[in-house]
Amino acid sequence: MKLANSRLILIRQLDSKVTLFKALLGIKSSPKGWINQIRTSLNMSQVQLAKRLGISAPAIIDLERREAEGSITLKSLREAGEALNLKLVYGFVPKDGSLEAMIEQKAREQAIKIIKRTSVTMKLEDQENSQSRLEEALAELTNDIKREMPKSLWD
Repeated sequence: MKLANSRLILIRQLDSKVTLFKALLGIKSSPKGWINQIRTSLNMSQVQLAKRLGISAPAIIDLERREAEGSITLKSLREAGEALNLKLVYGFVPKDGSLEAMIEQKAREQAIKIIKRTSVTMKLEDQENSQSRLEEALAELTNDIKREMPKSLWD
């Protein structure tokens, strides 16, 4: 029980951090990427940025192209940011709104599969449960799975 509680605390702490990134979802960079957009906004030439990075001007063209294509490394982004006197920030935002909601959804899906299997067996044995009992069992099993959070949850 102690492990489940500490895991829940960790998930909630992490949720509070990733929630901060939600506000950034609506921000879109230009098709040319952040490096190009910031560099040109600062009226900095490719040669000037190249000098700050200790690379050649043609390498800046490649750097900006790789960012625009999405094939740039975090290391290169971080270095470019430093050269522009900026700090790179990155993170993830759960599609379901929160990590806890994502776990809830997966636990519910797993619980539904288990209850359906059990329900079919009981029906064949003429011991079918009522709809309200099935819903109660679903809620209980979902909570048990969330608390235990087995690795099978992600299969």
